[in-house]
Amino acid sequence: MQFLVYILAYPLLWLISILPFRLFYWFSDFVYFLIYRIVGYRKKVVRENLKLTLPNLTDAERKEIEKKFYQHMCDMFLEMIKTMSISPEEMEKRFKVTNLDLIQEYAKKGKSVILVASHYASYEWLLTINRKIDFQGIAVYKKVANPYFDKLVRKIRSKYDTELVETRKAIPTMAQNQRDGILSMYGLASDQSPKLDRIFHSMKFMGIEVPVHTGAEMLAKKYDLSVVFVKVKKVRRGYYEATIIPIADNPKEYDNFDITEKYLREVEKQIYEAPEFYLWTHKRWKHRVQ
Repeated sequence: MQFLVYILAYPLLWLISILPFRLFYWFSDFVYFLIYRIVGYRKKVVRENLKLTLPNLTDAERKEIEKKFYQHMCDMFLEMIKTMSISPEEMEKRFKVTNLDLIQEYAKKGKSVILVASHYASYEWLLTINRKIDFQGIAVYKKVANPYFDKLVRKIRSKYDTELVETRKAIPTMAQNQRDGILSMYGLASDQSPKLDRIFHSMKFMGIEVPVHTGAEMLAKKYDLSVVFVKVKKVRRGYYEATIIPIADNPKEYDNFDITEKYLREVEKQIYEAPEFYLWTHKRWKHRVQ
Protein backbone atom coordinates (compact mmCIF):
# COMPACT_ATOMS: atom_id res chain seq x y z
CA MET A 1 0.00 0.00 0.00
CA GLN A 2 2.83 2.41 0.87
CA PHE A 3 4.46 1.72 -2.49
CA LEU A 4 1.16 2.31 -4.28
CA VAL A 5 0.76 5.68 -2.60
CA TYR A 6 4.31 6.56 -3.60
CA ILE A 7 4.01 5.61 -7.28
CA LEU A 8 0.72 7.50 -7.55
CA ALA A 9 2.06 10.62 -5.86
CA TYR A 10 5.55 10.78 -7.37
CA PRO A 11 4.54 11.82 -10.93
CA LEU A 12 2.41 14.65 -9.54
CA LEU A 13 5.25 15.85 -7.30
CA TRP A 14 7.66 15.77 -10.21
CA LEU A 15 5.30 17.73 -12.47
CA ILE A 16 4.87 20.38 -9.77
CA SER A 17 8.64 20.61 -9.30
CA ILE A 18 9.34 21.30 -12.99
CA LEU A 19 6.77 24.07 -13.38
CA PRO A 20 8.31 27.42 -14.41
CA PHE A 21 8.40 29.68 -11.36
CA ARG A 22 5.59 31.96 -12.55
CA LEU A 23 3.24 28.98 -13.01
CA PHE A 24 4.63 27.40 -9.86
CA TYR A 25 3.53 30.33 -7.71
CA TRP A 26 0.18 30.60 -9.49
CA PHE A 27 -0.32 26.99 -8.48
CA SER A 28 0.68 27.91 -4.92
CA ASP A 29 -2.02 30.61 -4.93
CA PHE A 30 -4.54 27.97 -5.94
CA VAL A 31 -3.36 25.64 -3.15
CA TYR A 32 -3.65 28.55 -0.70
CA PHE A 33 -7.27 29.08 -1.76
CA LEU A 34 -8.03 25.39 -1.14
CA ILE A 35 -6.12 25.08 2.14
CA TYR A 36 -7.19 28.36 3.69
CA ARG A 37 -10.56 29.20 2.16
CA ILE A 38 -12.06 25.74 1.55
CA VAL A 39 -10.40 23.23 3.90
CA GLY A 40 -9.44 25.63 6.70
CA TYR A 41 -6.44 23.48 7.63
CA ARG A 42 -5.67 23.95 11.35
CA LYS A 43 -7.21 27.42 11.41
CA LYS A 44 -8.27 26.98 15.02
CA VAL A 45 -4.71 26.12 16.08
CA VAL A 46 -3.24 29.06 14.16
CA ARG A 47 -5.72 31.53 15.63
CA GLU A 48 -5.20 30.25 19.17
CA ASN A 49 -1.42 30.49 18.79
CA LEU A 50 -1.54 34.02 17.38
CA LYS A 51 -3.95 35.25 20.05
CA LEU A 52 -1.87 33.65 22.81
CA THR A 53 1.51 34.99 21.71
CA LEU A 54 0.55 38.31 20.10
CA PRO A 55 -2.11 39.65 22.51
CA ASN A 56 -1.04 43.26 21.87
CA LEU A 57 -2.36 43.13 18.31
CA THR A 58 -5.93 43.72 17.23
CA ASP A 59 -8.09 40.94 15.79
CA ALA A 60 -7.76 42.56 12.36
CA GLU A 61 -3.95 42.64 12.61
CA ARG A 62 -3.80 39.00 13.64
CA LYS A 63 -6.17 38.08 10.80
CA GLU A 64 -3.81 39.75 8.32
CA ILE A 65 -0.86 37.78 9.74
CA GLU A 66 -2.95 34.61 9.49
CA LYS A 67 -3.63 35.12 5.77
CA LYS A 68 -0.01 35.94 5.00
CA PHE A 69 1.10 32.90 6.98
CA TYR A 70 -1.07 30.51 4.96
CA GLN A 71 0.18 32.04 1.72
CA HIS A 72 3.76 31.59 2.87
CA MET A 73 3.15 28.05 4.17
CA CYS A 74 1.84 26.95 0.77
CA ASP A 75 4.85 28.54 -0.94
CA MET A 76 7.25 26.91 1.48
CA PHE A 77 5.94 23.36 1.22
CA LEU A 78 5.74 23.57 -2.56
CA GLU A 79 9.29 24.92 -2.58
CA MET A 80 10.31 21.73 -0.80
CA ILE A 81 8.90 19.87 -3.80
CA LYS A 82 10.70 22.26 -6.14
CA THR A 83 13.96 21.03 -4.61
CA MET A 84 13.50 17.80 -6.59
CA SER A 85 14.42 19.48 -9.87
CA ILE A 86 15.82 22.93 -9.20
CA SER A 87 19.41 23.40 -10.37
CA PRO A 88 22.18 24.30 -7.91
CA GLU A 89 22.74 27.51 -9.89
CA GLU A 90 19.11 28.58 -9.51
CA MET A 91 19.15 27.66 -5.83
CA GLU A 92 22.28 29.76 -5.38
CA LYS A 93 20.37 32.81 -6.64
CA ARG A 94 17.36 32.16 -4.43
CA PHE A 95 18.98 31.28 -1.11
CA LYS A 96 21.97 33.36 -0.04
CA VAL A 97 24.05 33.28 3.14
CA THR A 98 25.42 36.68 4.13
CA ASN A 99 28.33 35.62 6.36
CA LEU A 100 29.34 32.05 5.58
CA ASP A 101 32.94 32.97 6.40
CA LEU A 102 31.95 32.71 10.07
CA ILE A 103 31.34 28.97 9.67
CA GLN A 104 34.66 28.59 7.87
CA GLU A 105 36.42 30.16 10.86
CA TYR A 106 35.24 27.26 13.00
CA ALA A 107 36.72 24.85 10.47
CA LYS A 108 40.07 26.63 10.74
CA LYS A 109 39.92 26.22 14.52
CA GLY A 110 39.13 22.52 14.15
CA LYS A 111 35.75 22.94 15.88
CA SER A 112 32.64 21.07 14.85
CA VAL A 113 29.38 23.03 15.02
CA ILE A 114 25.75 22.61 15.93
CA LEU A 115 23.60 24.83 13.76
CA VAL A 116 20.23 25.43 15.41
CA ALA A 117 17.33 26.70 13.33
CA SER A 118 13.65 27.36 13.79
CA HIS A 119 10.62 26.49 11.70
CA TYR A 120 10.72 29.88 10.07
CA ALA A 121 10.83 31.11 6.45
CA SER A 122 12.63 28.43 4.39
CA TYR A 123 14.21 25.88 6.70
CA GLU A 124 14.33 23.26 3.93
CA TRP A 125 16.54 25.34 1.63
CA LEU A 126 19.07 25.72 4.45
CA LEU A 127 20.56 22.53 3.02
CA THR A 128 22.33 24.59 0.36
CA ILE A 129 24.82 25.75 2.99
CA ASN A 130 26.45 22.33 2.94
CA ARG A 131 27.83 22.83 -0.58
CA LYS A 132 29.84 25.84 0.59
CA ILE A 133 31.55 24.67 3.77
CA ASP A 134 34.52 22.50 4.72
CA PHE A 135 32.44 20.45 7.14
CA GLN A 136 30.54 17.23 6.75
CA GLY A 137 26.93 18.49 6.71
CA ILE A 138 24.55 16.39 8.79
CA ALA A 139 20.84 17.09 9.27
CA VAL A 140 19.15 15.42 12.23
CA TYR A 141 15.62 14.52 11.14
CA LYS A 142 12.58 12.45 11.99
CA LYS A 143 12.28 9.49 9.64
CA VAL A 144 9.34 9.56 7.21
CA ALA A 145 6.89 6.72 7.94
CA ASN A 146 6.60 5.71 4.28
CA PRO A 147 10.01 4.17 3.42
CA TYR A 148 9.71 5.13 -0.26
CA PHE A 149 9.13 8.79 0.53
CA ASP A 150 11.89 8.60 3.15
CA LYS A 151 14.26 7.39 0.42
CA LEU A 152 13.10 10.25 -1.84
CA VAL A 153 13.77 12.81 0.90
CA ARG A 154 17.26 11.42 1.36
CA LYS A 155 17.91 11.52 -2.38
CA ILE A 156 16.79 15.14 -2.70
CA ARG A 157 18.86 16.33 0.22
CA SER A 158 21.94 14.43 -0.92
CA LYS A 159 22.08 16.83 -3.90
CA TYR A 160 23.41 19.37 -1.44
CA ASP A 161 25.97 17.10 0.21
CA THR A 162 23.78 16.56 3.24
CA GLU A 163 23.77 13.37 5.26
CA LEU A 164 20.48 12.67 7.01
CA VAL A 165 20.66 11.08 10.44
CA GLU A 166 17.60 9.91 12.34
CA THR A 167 17.09 11.47 15.76
CA ARG A 168 17.85 8.22 17.57
CA LYS A 169 21.17 7.90 15.72
CA ALA A 170 22.36 11.47 16.32
CA ILE A 171 24.36 10.76 19.48
CA PRO A 172 26.19 7.66 18.13
CA THR A 173 27.02 9.62 14.94
CA MET A 174 28.45 12.55 16.89
CA ALA A 175 30.45 10.22 19.12
CA GLN A 176 31.90 8.36 16.12
CA ASN A 177 32.80 11.57 14.29
CA GLN A 178 34.44 12.88 17.42
CA ARG A 179 36.57 9.75 17.71
CA ASP A 180 37.50 9.86 14.02
CA GLY A 181 38.31 13.57 14.06
CA ILE A 182 35.71 14.37 11.37
CA LEU A 183 34.73 18.04 11.36
CA SER A 184 30.95 18.18 11.12
CA MET A 185 28.11 20.67 11.17
CA TYR A 186 24.94 19.25 12.68
CA GLY A 187 21.65 20.93 11.79
CA LEU A 188 18.84 20.78 14.35
CA ALA A 189 15.45 22.49 14.49
CA SER A 190 14.86 23.00 18.20
CA ASP A 191 11.90 25.37 18.58
CA GLN A 192 8.98 22.94 18.76
CA SER A 193 7.39 21.23 21.75
CA PRO A 194 9.40 18.27 23.15
CA LYS A 195 7.87 14.90 23.95
CA LEU A 196 6.62 14.64 27.52
CA ASP A 197 9.20 11.98 28.42
CA ARG A 198 12.03 14.27 27.25
CA ILE A 199 11.22 17.40 29.23
CA PHE A 200 14.13 18.63 31.32
CA HIS A 201 13.48 22.34 31.48
CA SER A 202 10.87 25.01 30.80
CA MET A 203 11.16 28.72 30.07
CA LYS A 204 9.19 31.55 28.54
CA PHE A 205 8.87 31.45 24.78
CA MET A 206 6.86 34.26 23.19
CA GLY A 207 5.76 35.22 26.70
CA ILE A 208 4.40 31.76 27.60
CA GLU A 209 6.13 29.32 29.99
CA VAL A 210 6.53 26.05 28.09
CA PRO A 211 8.80 22.98 28.05
CA VAL A 212 11.71 23.45 25.65
CA HIS A 213 14.10 21.26 23.71
CA THR A 214 17.49 21.15 25.44
CA GLY A 215 19.11 18.44 23.31
CA ALA A 216 21.25 20.81 21.22
CA GLU A 217 22.76 22.37 24.35
CA MET A 218 23.38 19.00 26.02
CA LEU A 219 25.10 17.62 22.92
CA ALA A 220 27.15 20.78 22.48
CA LYS A 221 28.48 20.48 26.03
CA LYS A 222 29.07 16.75 25.81
CA TYR A 223 31.10 16.93 22.58
CA ASP A 224 32.42 20.51 22.89
CA LEU A 225 30.60 21.73 19.79
CA SER A 226 30.25 25.42 19.03
CA VAL A 227 26.64 26.55 18.66
CA VAL A 228 25.33 28.97 16.03
CA PHE A 229 21.84 30.08 15.08
CA VAL A 230 20.83 30.61 11.47
CA LYS A 231 18.39 33.46 11.00
CA VAL A 232 16.49 33.19 7.73
CA LYS A 233 14.79 36.20 6.18
CA LYS A 234 12.26 36.05 3.35
CA VAL A 235 13.41 38.80 1.00
CA ARG A 236 10.54 38.33 -1.43
CA ARG A 237 8.55 35.44 -2.86
CA GLY A 238 10.94 32.59 -3.65
CA TYR A 239 14.05 34.41 -2.35
CA TYR A 240 15.67 34.05 1.06
CA GLU A 241 18.68 35.36 2.94
CA ALA A 242 20.33 33.62 5.88
CA THR A 243 22.66 35.09 8.51
CA ILE A 244 24.73 33.03 10.95
CA ILE A 245 24.58 34.29 14.55
CA PRO A 246 27.07 32.89 17.13
CA ILE A 247 25.41 31.50 20.25
CA ALA A 248 28.23 29.76 22.16
CA ASP A 249 31.83 29.18 21.06
CA ASN A 250 32.78 27.29 24.24
CA PRO A 251 29.54 25.72 25.51
CA LYS A 252 31.04 24.17 28.64
CA GLU A 253 31.57 27.66 30.02
CA TYR A 254 27.81 28.32 30.11
CA ASP A 255 25.45 27.53 32.97
CA ASN A 256 22.85 24.89 32.23
CA PHE A 257 20.08 26.05 29.89
CA ASP A 258 21.71 29.44 29.19
CA ILE A 259 22.51 28.38 25.62
CA THR A 260 18.91 27.22 25.07
CA GLU A 261 17.66 30.51 26.47
CA LYS A 262 19.96 32.52 24.21
CA TYR A 263 18.85 30.55 21.16
CA LEU A 264 15.14 30.97 21.89
CA ARG A 265 15.57 34.72 22.38
CA GLU A 266 16.95 34.87 18.83
CA VAL A 267 13.99 32.87 17.55
CA GLU A 268 11.60 35.26 19.30
CA LYS A 269 13.24 38.31 17.73
CA GLN A 270 12.92 36.68 14.33
CA ILE A 271 9.23 35.96 14.83
CA TYR A 272 8.38 39.41 16.17
CA GLU A 273 10.05 41.01 13.14
CA ALA A 274 7.77 39.18 10.67
CA PRO A 275 5.39 36.72 12.41
CA GLU A 276 3.76 35.59 9.16
CA PHE A 277 6.75 33.40 8.30
CA TYR A 278 6.67 31.21 11.44
CA LEU A 279 5.05 27.76 11.35
CA TRP A 280 1.92 28.55 13.39
CA THR A 281 0.14 25.27 12.57
CA HIS A 282 2.23 23.37 15.14
CA LYS A 283 0.81 23.06 18.65
CA ARG A 284 3.91 24.67 20.14
CA TRP A 285 2.18 25.87 23.31
CA LYS A 286 0.07 22.79 24.08
CA HIS A 287 2.01 21.92 27.27
CA ARG A 288 1.91 25.30 28.99
CA VAL A 289 3.39 25.46 32.48
CA GLN A 290 0.86 26.94 34.89
